[in-house]
Amino acid sequence: MDTMRDRFAPVVSRLLDEDPRVAVVLAEIGKDGFAEARRRHPDRVINVGIREQLLVGAAAGLALTGLRPVVHTFASFLVERPFEQVKLDLGHQDVGAVLVSAAASYDWPAGGYTHMAPGDVALLDTLDGWTVHVPGHPDEAETLLRHAVAAGDDKVYVRLSVQSNAQARPVDGERFVTVREGRAGVVVAVGPVLDAVLEATEGLDATVLYATTVRPFDADALRRATRTAGTDVVLVEPYLAGTSTAAAGEALVDVPHRVLGLGVGRAELRRYGRVEQHTAAHGLDARSLRERISGFFGQAAAGS
Repeated sequence: MDTMRDRFAPVVSRLLDEDPRVAVVLAEIGKDGFAEARRRHPDRVINVGIREQLLVGAAAGLALTGLRPVVHTFASFLVERPFEQVKLDLGHQDVGAVLVSAAASYDWPAGGYTHMAPGDVALLDTLDGWTVHVPGHPDEAETLLRHAVAAGDDKVYVRLSVQSNAQARPVDGERFVTVREGRAGVVVAVGPVLDAVLEATEGLDATVLYATTVRPFDADALRRATRTAGTDVVLVEPYLAGTSTAAAGEALVDVPHRVLGLGVGRAELRRYGRVEQHTAAHGLDARSLRERISGFFGQAAAGS
């Protein structure tokens, strides 16, 4: 199966053909995937070189002319390194772009911490007006990419990962999907952690919601789920643990509730290792998730 990033260049290349507003801005990374598109659209496929601040600034300039820029590089170079440009050139000037990242939290451990960005969504949370998509399968990535480009002049972040669930789910760029229903707690699984969450909660009397669009946060879906499953909520996110706990708390502000945020820990893992080892070290493998989720919900959640 191809990866989300494998799907990215072909999808956006087709969008370049279909929509004269679409432009692509790159900083060396990913340029080979757009070689043919650049031959067809030399004025709308732009490689600025290894200049990530310019990457975002150029995209903002294109947006000011009425184009819809799609901006791509690794997450750490797209959100963290040029954060001032994201804040000012896009946010302060109130223009839109589609930022599409790769490498996620630890997709390329051999690249070291410079190529990891577990704090990207939390960092964007400090800014106003961003839509954030976190697909969990290449098919979902294609759907959400098309949705993002078509979203007028909105500011959209699409977080691609090599980690993937086995099957795609129907996603619409707005709402959470109910995957399993129970009565003793709610688990919100974000993007590529869904399969591990489903394995971890097998036999537990819990509702599982699947989230591929986390900003805006689907407060209505969470509230509906808690009416039958109770107000113990676990958030399992493939980035910094606790990123969405405030959003869940706001959704349930008028009812007593508990929220447990699981995700990538703050401690830096300095040994490169493999993706699977990082997942286990952060407690995001199915076995660790089961212990933490069942312990939070209590024995009433167990199917035995």
